[in-house]
Amino acid sequence: MPILPIDSRRYLTAEMEEVFEEEARLQYMLDVEAALALALAEVGLIPSEAASQIAEKASVRYVKLERVKELEAKLEHDVMAVVEALAEACGEAGKYVHYGATSYDIVDTALGLQLKKALNILEARLSRLEEVLMGLAERYKGTIMVGRTHGQHALPITLGLKFAVWLREVSRHIQRLRQCRERVVVGKLTGAVGTQAGFGPEGLRVQRLVMERLGLKPVEVSTQIVQRDRHAELICLLAIIASTLDKFATEIRELQRTEIGELAEPFKLGEQVGSSTMPHKVNPVRCERICALAKVVRSLTLPALENVVSWQERDLTNSAAERFIIPEALILTDYMVNLMTRVLEGLRVDEARMRENLALTQGRIMSEAVMLALTRKGMGRQEAHRLLRELTAKSLSEGREFKEVLLESQAVRQYLSEEEVEEALKPENYLGTTIQQVEEALKKTLEERKGRV
Repeated sequence: MPILPIDSRRYLTAEMEEVFEEEARLQYMLDVEAALALALAEVGLIPSEAASQIAEKASVRYVKLERVKELEAKLEHDVMAVVEALAEACGEAGKYVHYGATSYDIVDTALGLQLKKALNILEARLSRLEEVLMGLAERYKGTIMVGRTHGQHALPITLGLKFAVWLREVSRHIQRLRQCRERVVVGKLTGAVGTQAGFGPEGLRVQRLVMERLGLKPVEVSTQIVQRDRHAELICLLAIIASTLDKFATEIRELQRTEIGELAEPFKLGEQVGSSTMPHKVNPVRCERICALAKVVRSLTLPALENVVSWQERDLTNSAAERFIIPEALILTDYMVNLMTRVLEGLRVDEARMRENLALTQGRIMSEAVMLALTRKGMGRQEAHRLLRELTAKSLSEGREFKEVLLESQAVRQYLSEEEVEEALKPENYLGTTIQQVEEALKKTLEERKGRV
């Protein structure tokens, strides 16, 4: 019976379920035992016939999860339960199962296999999100809207610039993920304290052969466990990705406010329910869900960082925590990336409302443009700043169009003609290098995508 939301697949994609469900984890552990047996036979430590039998039986077709759980209840040791169940399935060859290895040779190497698949899924998700943002940045690169700082109208920007900023953030996360993968997708067969004593002089060769079969990099050196700085880095990266998604979602929520109304997440009018009591409500529930789950992912960084600490060659204080934090961090981040992609694919953009909002300040949003126009004509910059502060205050207090106030000012008319004032007040004339920046961001992203293998 499901207890946690993930158990009921509420925040779980089918792809990540295949990586982290119980039987899949068991199969990864069996894959390591099979690779170990074949490597041991290759170096002459166990008979080839026994290795072949172990490799054949190292499958959930023969080693049943129910039997492993039954053994674990008796032995109170999860890995030994797997070893015993596999040995039972192998008959006479079972006496060679797990030869020379320690529990965390199996656990950490199986985890490396899980992380390899999970990170491939997550990178593909981020790549799709990147692709969607490229399309939005291109489509809206010239769509003018209010740029806001401190929640207040600042200067005109384009919606495409906002999306280009988001795009490059996602691109950096893909780069970080690929770098992190090199350090976290690893395996080890170094025994109980890292010496490989159980394999004798063939230890390094056994480890190399196993990792080659599994498609993992061997650790350079280890204790009984792969050092947890690697996994802490991954969890922290996932928290940063979650925070980026939180930022995107928060921005969409803000711009979906009734008073702003510039963006809105998809909503099935006539079908979807926004409120159980207010029939008119169209709530940004998907974005709110992303913001909520980001809090959970960020919270997982603390136990991940604490797991870096281990007594001497290892203790067990990381184990129980990791059963939660590693699957949860990856499952939730994957879900959030997928959900944000769907939000952006169906994002509703109200360009008419953007134009209306640009006019809310009656032209005062263009005060910097007027100030610099005056400066270019010879007025001192500080003098122009003081003048524009006075004139914007007058426009605001009297509820008048900024243009009227400007044209009444002798100080302004001494430097600018009516036509020059009008030109300075046009948002489209004060976008700077916005279009160029968007196009450069798109070009750079396209180059990076071509370079990924």
